[in-house]
Amino acid sequence: MSNISRRWFFEQCGVGLGAMAMNALAAANQQPHFAPKAKRVIFLFMAGAPSHLEMFDNKPQLAKFDGQLPPAELLKGYRAAFINPNSKLLGPKFPFARYGNSGAELSPLLPHLSKVVDDITIVKSMSTDAFNHAPGQLMMNTGAMIFGRPSIGSWVTYGLGSESKDLPAFVVFSTGKKGPSGGNSCWGSGFLPTTHQGVQFRSTGDPVLYLSNPAGVDNQLQQDSLEAIKRLNQMKLDTTGDPEIATRISSYEMAYRMQMSAPGVMDLSQEPKHILDLYGADPAKPSFANTVLLARRLSERGVRFVQIFHEAWDQHGNLVKDITQNCKDTDQACAALVQDLKQRGMLDDTIVIWGGEFGRTPMVQGGSDGRDHHPNAFTMWMAGGGFKPGITYGETDELGFNVAKDKVHVHDLHATILNQLGFDHTKLTYKFQGRNFRLTDVHGEVKNRILI
Repeated sequence: MSNISRRWFFEQCGVGLGAMAMNALAAANQQPHFAPKAKRVIFLFMAGAPSHLEMFDNKPQLAKFDGQLPPAELLKGYRAAFINPNSKLLGPKFPFARYGNSGAELSPLLPHLSKVVDDITIVKSMSTDAFNHAPGQLMMNTGAMIFGRPSIGSWVTYGLGSESKDLPAFVVFSTGKKGPSGGNSCWGSGFLPTTHQGVQFRSTGDPVLYLSNPAGVDNQLQQDSLEAIKRLNQMKLDTTGDPEIATRISSYEMAYRMQMSAPGVMDLSQEPKHILDLYGADPAKPSFANTVLLARRLSERGVRFVQIFHEAWDQHGNLVKDITQNCKDTDQACAALVQDLKQRGMLDDTIVIWGGEFGRTPMVQGGSDGRDHHPNAFTMWMAGGGFKPGITYGETDELGFNVAKDKVHVHDLHATILNQLGFDHTKLTYKFQGRNFRLTDVHGEVKNRILI
């Protein structure tokens, strides 16, 4: 046996290695650990960190002490990103009122969300470990503040696979003024097979860059070229058994099918006028509203995880003007998504998530109209997928500075989302560099009180 060459081994046994690689990819789609309540996710990620104090978390005491220094004991050990923690307190800039049968408190910035407030779960007691944007966005999306970990969308598709043969399992959009500070690592697959990474779609033109054939390439030439490339890749796969080559083959095949399927699903002119009006969408003009409607269309067609990154919420100054515009750009479409999914019978098995990477300080930045980054406490909301509708969970202290009751850490949120998709977060693992990794690392607790 010692005289058997390595070359002979790969040449004669390569088919088996290739089959093993394909089987490894196939095995990557786990079976749920228990019956799921949901089968898809739409994550409306408000990158830049919305101010909970202007939108969701009414703090009369903060208004009362506007312009005064915060208590010294409150700031012990506190780290802020850009301001002196001893900056003066800044009262909320908008009044609050109660809405719906649930009596949830919202500011006038959210007139559309107020109409569906009985269908959503508001969590006022979120917390995270990061106080700068890139680490915070990575934390919220991957469970870690460092690059290289798989995103939540990748973990979900690793666990559940795709319901669509013609569209990616995980689709990403980026709207607003710029992309997320965490970059494409926010939707990367990390050490999971790259077939699970998010595919970034555009809301105008080709859904994916270079999806259309270049000039001079007809359908027959394309098919012949793809077949030749597939044979070469298959030969390499049979020789090396590298599962990334199997992913490459799958990607070419998916791209070909997407040439037929993606343009249709992205054509908002197919939507009736009353639906376009519901979202505030206009097929002729790119907008956040258009993208949210596209998320619903993609979800209908079997896309497992759709995420929209809307980077516009970093109000270090001009708080009133900018957050008013943020809400004008996003509130109607976010509320419409909940209403539309409900009327289509999709809300029960779709998880909708809204929120950013952290909150904003109760102290002032930028003179008299701005707030700094604040990881200690912030608000997110969820809808559908077995989340208990019409409740507000958790409380912050009287200044909105720290969580006072029922803390929900980012790891807890991830554990709860995976739970609704049928997974025990401690058991959905992937072995890498000698240890089993998971989305929640060694943390996380399912928050059953916000679940049906």
